[in-house]
Amino acid sequence: MRSKFALITFVCMALPLVACANPALEYVEQGDACCEQSEWDTAIAEYSEAIELDPELALAYSSRAYAYTKKGEYDKAIADCDKAIELDPELAQAYAGRGRAHIARGEFDEAIADCDKAIELDPELAQAYSSRGDAYRKKGEFDRAISDYNTAVEVDPELAVAYNNRGLAYIAKGDLDKVIADCDKAIELDPELVQAYNNRGIAWRGKGNLVEAIANYDKAIELAPDFVVAYSNRASAYFAMGEYDKAIADLSKAIELDPKRAQAYNYRGFTYDKKGEYYKAIADYDKAIELNPNYADAYNNRGRAYFFTGEHDKALADLSKAIELDARLATAYNDRGNVYRVKGELDKAIADYDKAVELNPNYAEAYNSRGNAYGVGKNEYGKAMADFDRAIELNPNYAEAYNNRGLAYGFQGDYDNAMDDFNKAIELDPDFANPYWGRAILWDVLDRTAEAITDLEKCIALSRNSSLTQSAKQKLDELRSQP
Repeated sequence: MRSKFALITFVCMALPLVACANPALEYVEQGDACCEQSEWDTAIAEYSEAIELDPELALAYSSRAYAYTKKGEYDKAIADCDKAIELDPELAQAYAGRGRAHIARGEFDEAIADCDKAIELDPELAQAYSSRGDAYRKKGEFDRAISDYNTAVEVDPELAVAYNNRGLAYIAKGDLDKVIADCDKAIELDPELVQAYNNRGIAWRGKGNLVEAIANYDKAIELAPDFVVAYSNRASAYFAMGEYDKAIADLSKAIELDPKRAQAYNYRGFTYDKKGEYYKAIADYDKAIELNPNYADAYNNRGRAYFFTGEHDKALADLSKAIELDARLATAYNDRGNVYRVKGELDKAIADYDKAVELNPNYAEAYNSRGNAYGVGKNEYGKAMADFDRAIELNPNYAEAYNNRGLAYGFQGDYDNAMDDFNKAIELDPDFANPYWGRAILWDVLDRTAEAITDLEKCIALSRNSSLTQSAKQKLDELRSQP
């Protein structure tokens, strides 16, 4: 298999034999060997020695630029490429190298122009096609990116990074089977290509195979214990499995490795939210917003946490800020609608729910929320039932929607359908306190006191809502005091 670094720089054997007499080239070769081992500082020192011996050696500048790019010193990389091109305007690798540095700085059009020039000078330079593919991918032009990656692997079938990055483009297009195939190939060519394991994990996560996803993230972390993204992604998989403590542990590790990673604080806060630890969640959202004052999702999530702590004015302020920052954030409209609903401002609530479903017509939670406003709020049970039906159609496993529809049936005196819905909600989520409360009220109406008491006891044991707990305790005391 061709050396990875040989794909982007010349080696002495590729030069005219007479050039090997240049002692500076020995330092270039030593720098290349250091790059193979990811020893960037040592590589830079070797290339610098080569430049000191031969200040006119364009290859040394081009090679040093690669090491600077890998270190994240993009200005130095571009300066070295500029010098290499000044010394040798025909050095295709220098244009390709400058293109990579431009990509890292987010300068995608400049990167494409440089890669175009590299390909013009050397149509067989696979890395130039791959880098241009990276630029197109980051611009969102995924088909053009895939076309360039196709050419890259056609020119060099052993260029592992091109398979991996083509997989990233396929992730964006939602073609997860192709992602897995490309990552498989990348790993076959380079079993230590950490990003390929991470990307394959993303694909398996998208396909719902959380066990495979976690196995791939495990491998990525084994190979690169400081790979922050893999910890965040593994946390996402653990979250989806309901293993919130493991998710928090991974996000805490991501924060330890990168204390300025606002996204990790936001995600950890969201995980605390799911555990009902709202003040811990708020502390994490505070930090995310401190790091990124324009982080709409963090304002949205903090607003939702304030809603659950009963701090409704703070919730409204945060949710309105989220909408100000991102007027298309459907979740913020839904969550703000929930605050208005609890405050009794039902018309404002329904207007926000309307906006949420306008932005996302498949947003089951917003239909469920609007159903609550129409039903319990305005006693418009026809509209409420239509919304609950739509929520369940969109998400047949939505326990809360079954519970709320059960309540609506109950208020209308349709106890059979109400009981069916409460039973279904409990079947879907046995730890959901609310349907036990609804079913207990039905048992009481049906004069089945023993069953009502059992459900109230279960509701109290599961409830994390102080208002619901208090209501259930009062009802339980009432039933127990009956002769």
